[in-house]
Amino acid sequence: MKLISLNIAQPKIVIIDELPVLTGIYKLPVKRPVWLAKLGLNGDGQADKAVHGGEHQAIYSYPFEHYAYWQDTLGLTDLPYGTFGENLTISGFNEDSIQIGDTLKIGEAIVQVTMPRIPCFKFGHKIGQPDILETFLNSGRSGFYQRVLTAGSIKAGDEITLLDRATDSITIRTALILQKLDLALATDDPKQLLNKALKIPNLAPLLKTVYLERLAELA
Repeated sequence: MKLISLNIAQPKIVIIDELPVLTGIYKLPVKRPVWLAKLGLNGDGQADKAVHGGEHQAIYSYPFEHYAYWQDTLGLTDLPYGTFGENLTISGFNEDSIQIGDTLKIGEAIVQVTMPRIPCFKFGHKIGQPDILETFLNSGRSGFYQRVLTAGSIKAGDEITLLDRATDSITIRTALILQKLDLALATDDPKQLLNKALKIPNLAPLLKTVYLERLAELA
């Protein structure tokens, strides 16, 4: 497992539907080491703190292996690192192999997987396909957020090591289904999965709220 590219950006204003919108999605690769603090990478920023950033969304990772799929789907010949707004373009694991609560060592830092990423309209604007959001969501290729347990310096090329795997957890793909997709897509009984997810230690508050709502709907 490896950190292929480290991507950061400060928020900037872009015009969407003739209106100015502040966004931090235009991440660009950096070669130098960057300090990963408790709430994110030095030099990086989020525009809308209501839905981005914070303890449980400190950094966003996206598997490099998905890039070829999106090049074909979008009809684009080349997608630069950071296309999906990710801080970390990673290789060696994906939404089916990583679980909520997994602890990873990247460079000097230690992080913990927290939740899937739900795309917003700014991503659609960035790639010039505003109608891509539902396709992106339903693909299951969401990438995932992490919280920072131990701050430290990281850089492109760093190895990523799985330090600890949470027991009785769920994969990021299952977490995404329970959060936003049709529950019929779940591989097991949705009620059981939702109850299982709600018992995960340090479950992100956003997921807890959504999972409780969806569980109530099944009652």
